[in-house]
Amino acid sequence: MMRKRGGFTLIELLVVIAIIAVLIALLLPAVQAAREAARRSQCVNNLKQLGLAVHNYQSANGCFPGMTSYPTAQNQSSGWSYAWPLAIMPQMEQQSLYNAFNFNAGNFNDVAGVSNGSANTTVGYTQIATLLCPSEDMKTRPVSPWATMNYMCNYGGPGVIKGYNGTMIPWVDIHGGFPNGQSATVVGVESVIDGTSNTALFSERLLGIPNVTVRVGTNDGRRGLYQMTVASITNPMNYVTTCKSLPSATTSIRSDNTGYRAYVCYPIHVGNCAYTHVGAPNSLMCTDNSGGTGKDASWLTFGGPFASLPPSGNHSGGVNMGMADGSVRFVKDSINPQTWWAVGSRNGGEVVGSDQY
Repeated sequence: MMRKRGGFTLIELLVVIAIIAVLIALLLPAVQAAREAARRSQCVNNLKQLGLAVHNYQSANGCFPGMTSYPTAQNQSSGWSYAWPLAIMPQMEQQSLYNAFNFNAGNFNDVAGVSNGSANTTVGYTQIATLLCPSEDMKTRPVSPWATMNYMCNYGGPGVIKGYNGTMIPWVDIHGGFPNGQSATVVGVESVIDGTSNTALFSERLLGIPNVTVRVGTNDGRRGLYQMTVASITNPMNYVTTCKSLPSATTSIRSDNTGYRAYVCYPIHVGNCAYTHVGAPNSLMCTDNSGGTGKDASWLTFGGPFASLPPSGNHSGGVNMGMADGSVRFVKDSINPQTWWAVGSRNGGEVVGSDQY
């Protein structure tokens, strides 16, 4: 007598497939979260390395590196000059790359006989991994093939409160002054009178996108700079609320301004290598470049000293921020505006508790 062979019925097979699908659906977010946690940890490590390099630079030179070293000896009258990453290369174990740079040739433009810094392409094309956040998903460089960066230095709080009040600022004022004083200067640890543990040094921002415009209401909206008109600039909250209320269809005036080139910067083209404490983390980058008191000049399409140029990134709920004491903290998008402004100021006299952000 033949025995009947056992097997799965169609219903049983479908049940098994459904169970496997549910398990995968439950497991996948956990795997993705674990991977993002690892990337966020690496981002923290990058900021710690940058902070350590800046403090080693401070020990050797008695000051923090400037956002840019303009003016330099060679003919770079346009304002573009060497950016802070170049200054701290020796402290980032990049001495050989630093030695390869020809400071007499220039690294951007406006140098006699040299077009667009072509004499320094060896260094200019070399990407330093420490300058890139592992969670960055944009692989195209804003200006190919030039090296870029996600990490920005702290230019300071709202310009209408006090200008140049960050920790890594231009050494020479070519802006023409702010309404409430404060000028470009050399900054050292002793200049951070609000306390190094409560004053920002670095944060991160998503890379720009070349040759396109982006819109407010899209996934890449934070990568663009948007033009707005602020009725009254006296209170920086007017800047914040006007930027927040931009229609979702608003298109950017520029989208490649962040990380445009890693080793060059311009004192008032702030958006390329620095950020400002105006709008909260992961809010839009906005500018009123219509000219006049409290507003930027019309040609400042990178985002100028008065623009809201906040940090941004792909970490859920906030951004990593390197402090002036070398530590790194995670700052939530929901941080109180006044606290955010205070953290950006090195000498505002504000009292900020570590539990406020």
